[in-house]
Amino acid sequence: MKSSNRILPVIVISQFFCTSLWFAGNAVITDIARQLHLEPAYLAYLASAVQAGFILGTLIFAILSIADRFSPSLVFLVCAVIAAVFNLGVSIQGINSHALLLLRFMTGFFLAGIYPVGMKIASDHYQQGLGKSLGYLVGALVLGTAFPHLLKSLMAALPWRYVVFSTSALSVLGGLAMFLMVPDGPYRKAAQKLNLKGFLQSFRDNKFRAAAFGYFGHMWELYAFWVFVPVMLTAYKSHHPNTDINVPLLSFLIIVTGSASCVFSGLISRSFGAKKTAVVALAVSCLCCLISPLLLLNDSLIAFIGFLFIWSMAVIADSPMFSTLVAQYAPAQSKGTALTIVNCIGFSITIISIQLINALRNDDNDQYIYMLLAVGPVLGLLTLFKSKNAPSIFGE
Repeated sequence: MKSSNRILPVIVISQFFCTSLWFAGNAVITDIARQLHLEPAYLAYLASAVQAGFILGTLIFAILSIADRFSPSLVFLVCAVIAAVFNLGVSIQGINSHALLLLRFMTGFFLAGIYPVGMKIASDHYQQGLGKSLGYLVGALVLGTAFPHLLKSLMAALPWRYVVFSTSALSVLGGLAMFLMVPDGPYRKAAQKLNLKGFLQSFRDNKFRAAAFGYFGHMWELYAFWVFVPVMLTAYKSHHPNTDINVPLLSFLIIVTGSASCVFSGLISRSFGAKKTAVVALAVSCLCCLISPLLLLNDSLIAFIGFLFIWSMAVIADSPMFSTLVAQYAPAQSKGTALTIVNCIGFSITIISIQLINALRNDDNDQYIYMLLAVGPVLGLLTLFKSKNAPSIFGE
């Protein structure tokens, strides 16, 4: 296999291995909650701790231009190993709820050197067909996000700590693979000096700003949907006691379906363009939010499950497209910084939507609460169409 043909699979596999840390805590939250006598609502706090760590990490990485000033593969390795160590800390005997939140926060912090840096590495190697490459890469993120749920299902007979051990080991392997097998890309243009104000300069460009705000609208919905998929399944099981649902396994299958849609959106973007593909996907996921009351507690199990699969595919399909547009419109010497700060703002938005749904959700509004997730896609679409580049949204 030629070196250039080997690079993308290694980046994708490394991204998959390392991002398995993201929802490792969520997959075993039931066991942890039982052990520490925590309320079910703790799930939202645990998820938000990771997001908050990621936000602070991306902000610091962006301000210091880490991914542009240093070898991105080395940054990826260092962060993968450190994140694995903090993830492993969750398995410590006698841990309390506050220490657990801190460990998940620090795991999220160092994920800032994995997800956006992985996209930076891909963009350094692939200028042509970047949408396709990032489609595979975000698909790996989805697979990594869902994977702990599969591990939990497969290891049901084993102590929950084995899920934590497995994800930490995968992260170290992913970091080593990236460092040893992926050199700095031919399109990398290293930043020559530290520019503390440089991380916001990209927003002066109208095209960059429109792509970023479309991404922000998408992020309002995405992680809230992923966090609450097990909650939706559990709620359905509660309303239909005679229905036999394997919540961890089904959560994995629903979320992981999005990885296929990322790959598909990356492939079709080569014919239709990243902009048009992103707008269509964002509109479809918005529609899913709006019609969710009709299907979430539907008496037909097939209709309910089928809808969640469709929503899962739509909710993530636009992510690699927006990342592609951000990378294309960012200055070459600050591409890694631009991707990182956009991630920072986007993930800040996810905390608001997750906590809002968690605060407002109750047994009486299970069927309607997720309509609030449509707010992000609606605002994202409005921003795209109102921008000066609106006529070019449906073409390159």
